[in-house]
Amino acid sequence: EVQVVESGGGLVQAGGSLRLSCVVSGFPFDAYAIGWFRQAPGKEREGLSCIKNRDGSKTYADSVKGRFSISIENAKNTVYLQMNSLNPEDTAVYYCSPGCGVSWGKGTQVTVSS
Repeated sequence: EVQVVESGGGLVQAGGSLRLSCVVSGFPFDAYAIGWFRQAPGKEREGLSCIKNRDGSKTYADSVKGRFSISIENAKNTVYLQMNSLNPEDTAVYYCSPGCGVSWGKGTQVTVSS
C-alpha cells in the first residue's frame, strides 16, 4: 500500500516562500515519476511539476515555471517542492502524487495573503 504524507504548508505573505515535503512509502521511489498538484476552491486539480527519478528529468506547469522547483532525496524517500515568489493565486491545497497522477496524499493547505 502506498502511503503519502505531505507537510510544509501554511500561511505566507505574497512574495514569500515555502517548501513542501512529501514522504512516500510502499512505492518504487527510484523507478517512477512523482510530482505535485494543487487544487484551489472551485477549480480543477492542476498539475504543477513532475520528476522522473530514473533520469532526473523535470517538468513544470507554465503557471509555476521559474518560481517553483522540485527535487528528490532518495535516501529519505522524500520529494520537495520549493515555492518562491508566492502570490495569492497560489492559494490551494497541494497534493503529492506518486506516479504523477496515480496515487495521492491528503494534501497540505497553502494560503498566500496579499
